[in-house]
Amino acid sequence: MSEEKKQTANRSKVWDAGLVGILVGFVLCGIVMFTAMPSMMIVTKECQLGFDETVAALEKRIPEHGWVVSGGKAIDMNASLAKNGVEFGPRVKLVKLCNAEHAKSVLTTDRWVSCLMPCTMAVWEGDDGKVYLSEMNMGLMAKMFGGNIAKVMGGSVVHDEEQILEGLLKD
Repeated sequence: MSEEKKQTANRSKVWDAGLVGILVGFVLCGIVMFTAMPSMMIVTKECQLGFDETVAALEKRIPEHGWVVSGGKAIDMNASLAKNGVEFGPRVKLVKLCNAEHAKSVLTTDRWVSCLMPCTMAVWEGDDGKVYLSEMNMGLMAKMFGGNIAKVMGGSVVHDEEQILEGLLKD
């Protein structure tokens, strides 16, 4: 085989190896993202207060920061399930909160995101007897959507939620 053909064959092998490496990299990145996303999208932290005290504190603090609790009070998931013949032991309450100005801003530019409104915080009892609060990771969500959603949800909403939750959650 001539020297030129050997060089051409070697270059081809290098290119093939490089393409395979890139493809493997993309697949591994996809697997990591797929497995990491659920834990990144929802933030869960242990509460410093008991179940009823946490819910009461949220219902009190939310209006103090210019938001409203949609429906006036937290939704008792256990009662809702029981109405439909399903008994569930550990307590779960959903606190749906809305800030009309933030909602209007987002709905003006991106009505399709209304399926994520109002913001919801879930207060729930773990099997370990501890009380937890779960919510969407608004900062990450905002970055993913960009534009006005990033401005409102990643700025004002995140800031307000941090203030509302201040002192309620363990680090």
